[in-house]
Amino acid sequence: MYDFRIVADTSADLSEEIIKEKEIVTVPFYVMQEEDVYKKHRVELFDHEFYTWMIENPKLMPKSAAPSVDDFYQVFTELVEKGEKVLCICITVKFSSSYQNACIAKDLVLEKYPDARIEVVNSICNTVLQGLVVYEATRLRESGASLEYAAAELERIKPSGRIFFTIGSMDYLTMGGRIGNLAGKVSGVLDLRPIIRLSEGEIHLAGLARGRLKSLSKVLNAGKEYMKNTFKDISEFSAAVGYGYDRDEALKFKAQFEEMLREIGLWVDAPIRVIGAVIGVHTGPLPLGFGVVRKAILPEKI
Repeated sequence: MYDFRIVADTSADLSEEIIKEKEIVTVPFYVMQEEDVYKKHRVELFDHEFYTWMIENPKLMPKSAAPSVDDFYQVFTELVEKGEKVLCICITVKFSSSYQNACIAKDLVLEKYPDARIEVVNSICNTVLQGLVVYEATRLRESGASLEYAAAELERIKPSGRIFFTIGSMDYLTMGGRIGNLAGKVSGVLDLRPIIRLSEGEIHLAGLARGRLKSLSKVLNAGKEYMKNTFKDISEFSAAVGYGYDRDEALKFKAQFEEMLREIGLWVDAPIRVIGAVIGVHTGPLPLGFGVVRKAILPEKI
């Protein structure tokens, strides 16, 4: 019997197989394609369907909205009434109100059930990197960690998380206000591709390259330097490749990523995960890169 149940918003982009196997409870974001029509992510709108729509409608700009306070309240209440403790892991507060809404819901549940045990974590990341953080929570739970220990350990490892990626164009990021308008204008004029780093919950422009192949090469180089300077052994981190629409391209990139890891003596078999619609509304249909985070220390290894 584990000490707690794990809850995550659907920005974490874990596969359905992992969600089912690890008994993770997900709270859907909402994604808008048509004006004022929001669908529940991975309940009413699935990622491949979303990206196909983006490819077919390149001039339309979709939006996403966080799970509501009531969405979290209903999930927390159901678990608490079953006598379960809750560890909830949310997308970075820099991108969404998901964490704030979960905290409000927690307080409301505690008013009704003062003995309830709920921890809410701002992951300071998103998509496949948030998925890696959630997966570390499952490792902690399965090792017998207490709710308090697991929450504290996630707080310790999350600053190490990085995403290095590129996209098809700057249009979606600039329209969504996620990166400076000047960078978007330069990219558009010169047909350059951005190299983007996410750290501490913020997006940073880490460079520009002409063409897709050169931008992917620069993504790998940027990640290579971070990993060489941060990790000494493969036991210290977990990583995953993330992509949007083009799985074949992702498979080729995975091979290049793993070759880079071999060069620095840190080879791991990195899973491929879909960067879902929650983040796809900002990146467009062609995001591609990888996320990496320090592994949690399991209780018995202290």
